[in-house]
This record gives sequence, C-alpha cells and structure tokens, in this order.
Amino acid sequence: MNLVPERKEVIHAYGHKNVLAENRTTLEITKETHLTPRGDCIIAVAADKTLTDFDQQFKELLCKDNARLSILIEAGDESETVNALGDTHLTLVHPTDIVVRKSGYVCDRTLAIHADKAACDLSRRLAEKLTNAQQEVKITLTVKLSL
Repeated sequence: MNLVPERKEVIHAYGHKNVLAENRTTLEITKETHLTPRGDCIIAVAADKTLTDFDQQFKELLCKDNARLSILIEAGDESETVNALGDTHLTLVHPTDIVVRKSGYVCDRTLAIHADKAACDLSRRLAEKLTNAQQEVKITLTVKLSL
C-alpha cells in the first residue's frame, strides 16, 4: 500500500468590519489586527500563527512541486474550501501575512499558488460572516503530495 504523506496546520483568526473579500487574484490571512477597506483581499485578522510558525515537516511538503493544499475556511455555520498548489520556490518566512494566489507569483508572503478561488470567489454568506469582528474563523491547511 502506498501512503501519501499529509500534514495539517490550523490557524485561528477573527473577522473584521472592513473585510470586503473582493480581490480577484488573492486571499490573505494576517496576524495584524487593523484593517482598512483598501485590504480587499484580507479575509481574517488577528491570526494566532503565520508562515514562520508552521511545522517544518508541513513546510517541507508544501515546498514540493507535487504538493496540493486544501484550505478549509470555517466561520460559524458557513465553510468553504480553496484548493491550491505548493511550489519549490516558496520561502514561507513572512512574519504577519499569509497570501494564497490564483497566479504563479511567489514572494515571502505566499502560502500557495494557482488557487481555484480568490477572496471575491468566496460565497457571499461566508464573506458576510467575516465582516463580524467577534466572529472566530478557523482555517485548516492540509498539504498532500499528488502521486
């Protein structure tokens, strides 16, 4: 039997009154607590961990060309999954920001690329929950290698 390696990271964050979830190319989670309406890609703030906090084995798996990342976003009774890819060029070193991109662009803020959704693609029911500063948001990251 061929076992496929898998690692998970769970991030706890909060919504914010200025969450717009309108960006067409990215979505972002941040440790920052302040958010202006210009941050239209940010979907959650006050995250309890970021790229630098992730387990080394999780990072090693994600930095492979055949890495597949599933991002489950849960807020109250709403949830949605975003699928994206890892890449050998990921550095996973930004101290505050976690960015998921539809494009293949990689910088120190990038968690994953070639995502099937950006902030604007999230359901409006979920986006509405994310505008509540009291709303707890759970983001479960699961990385696997495709065979």
